[in-house]
Amino acid sequence: MLLTGFPGFIGRRLAARLLADGASITALVEPRMVEAAREAAKEGIEVLEGDITERGLGLEGTDWERLTSEVTSVFHLAAIYDLAVPLEVAQRVNVDGTGNVLELCAACERFERLNYVSTAYVAGTRKGIVYEHELAFGQAFKNHYESTKFQAEVWVRGAMDRVPTTVYRPAVVVGDSQSGETQKFDGPYFMLRVVAYAERRHLPIPQFGGAEAPFNVVPVDFVVNALAAAGAEPEAVGQTLHLVDPEPVTAAELLRILSREYAGREPSYRIPAAIPETVLRFAPARRAFGGAPRESISYLNHPVRFDTRRTEAVLARAGLGVPRFEEYVGAIVRYFREHEDDPSFLPKES
Repeated sequence: MLLTGFPGFIGRRLAARLLADGASITALVEPRMVEAAREAAKEGIEVLEGDITERGLGLEGTDWERLTSEVTSVFHLAAIYDLAVPLEVAQRVNVDGTGNVLELCAACERFERLNYVSTAYVAGTRKGIVYEHELAFGQAFKNHYESTKFQAEVWVRGAMDRVPTTVYRPAVVVGDSQSGETQKFDGPYFMLRVVAYAERRHLPIPQFGGAEAPFNVVPVDFVVNALAAAGAEPEAVGQTLHLVDPEPVTAAELLRILSREYAGREPSYRIPAAIPETVLRFAPARRAFGGAPRESISYLNHPVRFDTRRTEAVLARAGLGVPRFEEYVGAIVRYFREHEDDPSFLPKES
């Protein structure tokens, strides 16, 4: 089995889960991450230096030949997960990288399945309900992350006749539902930064975002368990699965839940979303709120929901469901409190 995206947060956890299930894993790792990957690798994980952005994945001929003769399945997780990513970088990693992985899959002699991790936000600016079989509806996109993940999924779907594939579309992934562990504080953690900022200075907590706009988050352990379960399910081949909360809280509810858990009180006044979006154009403001990119504000006001009937049918056989945010917010906030002053959890400026 070939895995990309190791030793990233999801990739590292998925590798551990697949090893527990008896898999033998070769992790394709870019040169700058090889040392960290070898430190994280357990028995059963081969770390192979390569580069998804290069044709042939940057491999020596002998490594390419070995993989094409041995690999039967691929989990492709490697991507740029950054709302403020420049187009050229996103194109090279998210689109070209996926095309290069597809070439390897097509060349494998005994290939069974590509497990491709896309994102629910290939829906772009679509509103209302998005179904799992849908992709291209003439939608625009809020950032280059969304548009390039869309392009990559188009490529993957176009190759399904020769590369059997399951496509996974996670929502916003947060920490572990039991331990709260995460790799960086982005997404809804920017809300926690606002709450913490106000609490430390004894200020009222502001409410921002569309009150009824869903904000879809799922814990990383659900995503990993879903990938492992669906990846072993023959009926998932050819399917696209929304790894999302079928009953998401709204952006307003999410902030209220976080505020109660962290500060013991709720937001007391509302500000229009246009204000933080304007303020976050300036680097000092972004740093003050944990590196929040201006592009993140649009997700607080986007009325979109994701249908999950195919996912539910596949995961029901493994007994998997999505926990409610209220059930694991304690773990999320506890881990945040323990690490909120650690600069290593800040997202990098693009």
